[in-house]
Amino acid sequence: MSDVAQLAGVSHQTVSRVLNNHPSVRPETRERVLRAVHQLNYRPNALARGLAGRRSRVIGVVSFDTILFGPAATLLGIERAARAAGYGISIVTLERLDRSGMRSAIDALTEQSVAGVVVITPMMTASVAVHGLPTGVPAVVVEASGERGELPSISVDQVAGARLAVRHLLDLGHETVWHIAGPRDWLEARDRVDGWRQTLEQAGRRVPPVIVGDWSPRAGYELGQSLVERPDVTAVFCANDHQALGLLRALHQRGARIPEDVSVVGFDDIPEAEYLSPPLTTVRQDFDEVGRRCVAALLELFDGTGVGTPRPQVEPELVVRASSGNRRP
Repeated sequence: MSDVAQLAGVSHQTVSRVLNNHPSVRPETRERVLRAVHQLNYRPNALARGLAGRRSRVIGVVSFDTILFGPAATLLGIERAARAAGYGISIVTLERLDRSGMRSAIDALTEQSVAGVVVITPMMTASVAVHGLPTGVPAVVVEASGERGELPSISVDQVAGARLAVRHLLDLGHETVWHIAGPRDWLEARDRVDGWRQTLEQAGRRVPPVIVGDWSPRAGYELGQSLVERPDVTAVFCANDHQALGLLRALHQRGARIPEDVSVVGFDDIPEAEYLSPPLTTVRQDFDEVGRRCVAALLELFDGTGVGTPRPQVEPELVVRASSGNRRP
C-alpha cells in the first residue's frame, strides 16, 4: 500500500480510503490511485487488513464431499457472497464430518484468525458434531435441514421442494408417485422422503415403498431396471437430478416413453438438466441465496445483532420441462 501511495503521490490513508470506497475522495484522486494499483498489480491482503482493523477479513468454511452438486454449489454460493461482502474464504474439507474431525477443522481455522466459520452439514453425524464447536467462535450452519439448534441455521425447505414435485405429478393425473431417495444418513434425503410421503398421505394415495439410492446416476439406472418392469409405475420422483439421469437411461433402454409411459421429476436443477432427453422437470434450489443468507447471518453475529434471530428457510422452485406429463390410459 505504501508503494501505491508513493506512485500515486498521495498518503497511505488516501489509498486506504480508495480501496474501501470511502465517499470523501475526489474523483481525480481516486482515478490516480486506481491507476497505481493496476500498474503495481496490488492485491490487498485480507488477513493483514483484518488484523489492522481488529477483525480478520476471512471466513472459514468447513465442507464435505464437494464432488456432489449440492454441497459444491452451496460452497460456491458462500464464496460469491463472501467476496461481495469484502471477505475471503479459507476452506477445510473433511472426509468424515464427525466430532473429532470438526474440532480439528475449527482449530485449523481459528489458528488462521478467521472472523467466523460456516459449517456445511449435509449429514446427520455432521449436524450432531457442530454442537461441540468451541464457544466464542461466530458460526453458522448451512444445509442443516432447518433444525433449530444453538447456532443460526440456513437451509432450503426440502420438505416443501418434495411437496412441489409430488403435487405436480398428482395434478397430472398419476395415481401415486414412486420415490428414489438419497442415502438414509443425509438430512436432505430424509426431508425429501417426508415431503413425498406427507403429500401422498394427505391426498389419500397409496404410498409405495421407499427405494434408497446413493445420489449417483448408477443408482438411478440400477434401481430403474426394477421399476420399469412394474406396469403400475407411471410417475417417479428422484431425490436428485443425477439419479433421475440414470433412471431416464434405464427407461430409454427398456423402450419406455417419457413422459407418455413414465413421468420423471428430479431435484437440484443441475446445469445439464435442461439438456437431457427429454429435458428434466426438477426442483431448483437457490444456492446463491443460501450463500447470501449465510454470510449475512455471520455479519450479524459479528455486530452482535443476530443472536436468536429466527431465519426462514429458502423456498425452492418447481421447474417444469418435458419429462413430466399427463397420465395416459
